Amino acid sequence: MQPIQIPITGSENLEDPSSPFYALVQFYRAFNTRNIMLMSQNWAQTEDIAMDNPLGGIKRGWDEIRSVYERIFTGLAKVYVEFYDYTIHETKEMFYAVGRERGEFRIGDTAVPLAIRTSRIFILIDGKWKQVHHHGSIDDPELLARYQSTVKGVK
Repeated sequence: MQPIQIPITGSENLEDPSSPFYALVQFYRAFNTRNIMLMSQNWAQTEDIAMDNPLGGIKRGWDEIRSVYERIFTGLAKVYVEFYDYTIHETKEMFYAVGRERGEFRIGDTAVPLAIRTSRIFILIDGKWKQVHHHGSIDDPELLARYQSTVKGVK
């Protein structure tokens, strides 16, 4: 399977709501437009979902995950990411996407480039793909330290 290099930014046309591509576009649209309602529609609303990222550690359940997105969406920093170099692996009731995110974290005049290994798992609930797991890691230790330091400095 060849990884797809054309990035998903969230600005793509959403034509087929039954496709995994639709669910991924919906996530990046919600994230990049800071839309908590759309983000809520993308995630399963259960206590057994999980998100693991370079800053927040492991968050479990929609309430904890929502609080992370609310802080990002209402904070002073602007964050943009797009998904590329990815593959989608699908079964009848589940799919997972494995790839990379690139983008930028910006606060005032300070910009930190982002390079994140990313995986997302979705399951079919009532005929719609719902995210149940996300994992993101920053490989470069210097970039991770810079990102963590910049974020910690944001009040």
